[in-house]
Amino acid sequence: MKNLFNNKRPLILSTHRFPNNLRILVLAPHPDDFDEICITLRFFKDNGNPIYIAVVCSGASGVEDRFCSPPTKKNKSEIRIKEQRESCTFFGLPDSHLTFLKLKEDPAGHPMDTYENFEQVKQYFLNIHPDMVFLPHGNDPNQGHQRTYAIFRKIASHAGYPITGFLNRDPKTIHMRTDLYSPFDEKAAKWKARLLRFHQSQHQRNLNTRNIGFDERILRVNRKIAEEFPGNAEYAEAFELEFWGMN
Repeated sequence: MKNLFNNKRPLILSTHRFPNNLRILVLAPHPDDFDEICITLRFFKDNGNPIYIAVVCSGASGVEDRFCSPPTKKNKSEIRIKEQRESCTFFGLPDSHLTFLKLKEDPAGHPMDTYENFEQVKQYFLNIHPDMVFLPHGNDPNQGHQRTYAIFRKIASHAGYPITGFLNRDPKTIHMRTDLYSPFDEKAAKWKARLLRFHQSQHQRNLNTRNIGFDERILRVNRKIAEEFPGNAEYAEAFELEFWGMN
């Protein structure tokens, strides 16, 4: 990963070569965090890199009561799991590479800051032994994003081998530095929108509360990112890079 570490930024993802033996972990605070960066992940999938996803919490709190009956946490959680499995199947990810850690959650549905939760993520992380880890940026009001990022930092700082963190821009990200971005065109945007709409519970919730679909909400962020780097494409995904265990 020295080419990322040493080069002038921001970098365009497709202009750099990545060995296909580098292992990727998507540390997703909720179901659908994987899908927000699916263009970048498709690049690595096509490159031959093994990709693993660990969904940290159920995301049940994001499902409206009217979306399921009875509106229990268990039923809502099962809906989110089903949606994530279906989107990953469409993406082409082996089901064995998708794990739901189901950490202990607070009443708001965020992973709790406990020793048991940390140890569960740490054990999974070290078993996968990823070279690159993708997750939402921690500078975000969403406590699930904040706590997942804090867990990642703690694990990466003591892992004892080089790890590159790719912190992605989310609609709720307050501020971040763009070190790397992935431009994409309208055809790829339509594919991404289709993937995002597998999360029907989130699509409907966004329509009800924001008057736009889940797909459009994410693609608006991608358009805004692309506007910051004119001349490359209509859309882009953006990342801040962190390097751990490197001299």
